[in-house]
Amino acid sequence: MVQSESPRPGRKGAFPLRAVSRIFAPGPVPPRQTTPAGRSPVVDWGYYIAGVRQSAPPRSASEADGQDRADGGAGWDYAAALADARTRDDAFVWLGLHEPTLADLTDLAAIFDLDEFAVEDAVKGGQRAKLEQYGAMTFLVVRTASYIEHTEPAPASEPAPRAGRWWGRQEHPPVPSGPRTETEVVRTGDLMMFVGQHFIITVRHGEVGALGPVRADLERRPELLRLGPWAVVYAIVDRVVDTYIHIAARLEEDIDDVESHVFSRHVHGRIARVYQIKREVLEFKRAVVPAQRPMALLAEGRVGAMPKEITRHFRDVHDHLVRTVEQVVSYDEMLNSILQARLAQVTVDQNNDMRKIASWAAIAAVQTTIAGIYGMNFDYMPEIHWRFGYGFVLLFMFGTAIAMYRLFRRSGWL
Repeated sequence: MVQSESPRPGRKGAFPLRAVSRIFAPGPVPPRQTTPAGRSPVVDWGYYIAGVRQSAPPRSASEADGQDRADGGAGWDYAAALADARTRDDAFVWLGLHEPTLADLTDLAAIFDLDEFAVEDAVKGGQRAKLEQYGAMTFLVVRTASYIEHTEPAPASEPAPRAGRWWGRQEHPPVPSGPRTETEVVRTGDLMMFVGQHFIITVRHGEVGALGPVRADLERRPELLRLGPWAVVYAIVDRVVDTYIHIAARLEEDIDDVESHVFSRHVHGRIARVYQIKREVLEFKRAVVPAQRPMALLAEGRVGAMPKEITRHFRDVHDHLVRTVEQVVSYDEMLNSILQARLAQVTVDQNNDMRKIASWAAIAAVQTTIAGIYGMNFDYMPEIHWRFGYGFVLLFMFGTAIAMYRLFRRSGWL
């Protein structure tokens, strides 16, 4: 039987009136599996013994002697499964939640003996990646991410994406009218894990990071699942980091595309495109970079309750994460260089345009000056009464225009 951890000194007692403190009150609390709105936060849960998911209540030692369960298996839930798991060395409960309310986690905290501050973080979401130890329980936070490629009309707002696999591409439904442009978006979510000796609770915020495929893959690998809740943690963070690698590859394709077209004079909106990709990289960077610290702790085996056999798996995940972080940092620097080079190119193009305008304005100014002089109505202008004056002036104007054009052309202004 796992002993309940005592609250950290000075923390729980300092806030005796906190609403969440009631979760540590003694006495059994029945699990509440529905929110006030009627939506259940429980996506899936399973009870695993020796790496195998149980479809019916297992028989304990007393039941093996012929004393059956009083309820005959009826009313089997995760609270009863946890109580049974605490009588075994190779059993644990995996409970998956999606956007639970404080009331949902309050009841679960009483059953699983969760820390009140970790519960608050799990309800709010929006946390940076971190790993915290609360006695025998570990609280781990990671950010999930998804690369979404979609089309949208230029004047309209972004439509809602279709549901899809969290590590793959999601697409928006077709828009009936309007000019269409392709836009890539990096969408992030929150994933928190409460890890104990006989349980793991995953709390997910946002539509990114569904864990159904992870659970299905793990249940096909009982030799890994036999290592307990930390095997689930490894499978989840491994899938998250694999998603990071996929997104980094897609962002690299976007940057290569922009880099190959950014200096083209016939393509418009490239600066806006660079800013858009830079915003995506920044969003992705916020998810990836803070994850290095908790992954390093797991890879070094500095979490007390973690089995030593699983450490080598986390080392592989940490290695992939470090390489991804290096890629993301280089992407940010590359985009800064592309943006500065593009702005410098725009300045050069504007200077060239101004030189051309100034050259044509100078040519026109000479002709305007000549025409203005002979357009004045003075009585004593000898050239006005000259027989060949009109033709000479036209020839002179044309000659000066040709001479100035050749001069500006030779100097590179035209």
